[in-house]
Amino acid sequence: MTMDDFKQLFEERRTILDGKATQYREERDSWNEKTKELVSQRNEFNSEVRELIQLSDQQKQVREQMNQVVREKKGVRNEASKKVSEIRDKLRANQPEEKPAERGPRGRRERPITLQSLQREFSRLEREFERGEHTGKNEGKVMKRLKDLNAKIRQMKKDQAASDSDSAENEELKAARKEHDEAHEAVQQAAAAAQEAHDLMIQWDKEVNKQRERANSKHRELRNTKQEADKAHRFYIVSLRCLHSIQDMMRARRSAEAGEGERPTARVEVQDLMSKLMSGDTLTTEELMELQRFD
Repeated sequence: MTMDDFKQLFEERRTILDGKATQYREERDSWNEKTKELVSQRNEFNSEVRELIQLSDQQKQVREQMNQVVREKKGVRNEASKKVSEIRDKLRANQPEEKPAERGPRGRRERPITLQSLQREFSRLEREFERGEHTGKNEGKVMKRLKDLNAKIRQMKKDQAASDSDSAENEELKAARKEHDEAHEAVQQAAAAAQEAHDLMIQWDKEVNKQRERANSKHRELRNTKQEADKAHRFYIVSLRCLHSIQDMMRARRSAEAGEGERPTARVEVQDLMSKLMSGDTLTTEELMELQRFD
C-alpha cells in the first residue's frame, strides 16, 4: 500500500470519526440542556412545595387557635348554663301557689283584687266611718272589714316586696342567659373557623403531595438524561482519542516512509475497537476503558 493509499484510508477514517465526535458532542450537549431544564423544573416544584407547606402550617395554627377558643367558650357556656339552672330553681321555690279566682254570690268571677283596689276600699270605709255613716250592728261589720283590709294590704305589700326580689333575680337570669347565648355563638363561630382552617390545611397538604411527586418525577427524569449525557460524553472522548491515534499513525507512517523510523503496528484489539466504533456499533464499558488506555 502506497503512502497515498494509506493517507486516503486514514483520511476516510478520520472523516468518519470526526463526524461521530460531532454527533456525540451534540448529543451530549442536547442531553445536558434537557438536564438543565429538568433541574430548573424540579427546583421550581420544590419551591412550590415549600410555599404550600408554609400555607398548610398557617392553617394548622389557625385551626389550633380556634380549637382553643372553642374549649374556652365551652367552659364559659357551661358555667352560664349552670347559673341559669340555679336561678330558675330559686325562682320556682319562691313562686307562691296560684289561688283559685274568687267568685261572687252568683258564681261569677270577681274582678282580681289588687293592692290599689284594697287601698281604695279601705279609704272609702274609713271616711264613711269617720262621718258616722256606719252605726249599730253595721259599725262592727265595718270595723271588722277595715281590719281584714288592713291585713290584706300588709300581706300584699309583703308579696310585692318578694316580687320585687324576684324581679332582681329575673334580671340576673336574663344576664345569665345572655352570657350563655353569647358564649354559645362564640363556640359556633370558632368551631366553623377551625373547620374551615382544617379543610384548607387538608387541601394544601394534597397540593404538597402532588407537587412533591412532580418534583420527584423530574428528578428521576434528570437522572436519566444525565446518564445519557455522560454516556455521549464518553463516546465523544473516545472519538477524539481515536482521531488523535489516527493522526499519530499518519505521522508515524510519514516518518517511516522518510526513513526516520519503523512503520507503526497498531494492536489488533485497538484496531478492532476503532473499526467497531466507526461502523456505528455501541461499545461496552470494558471496550471504552480499553480504548481510553491508548491516548
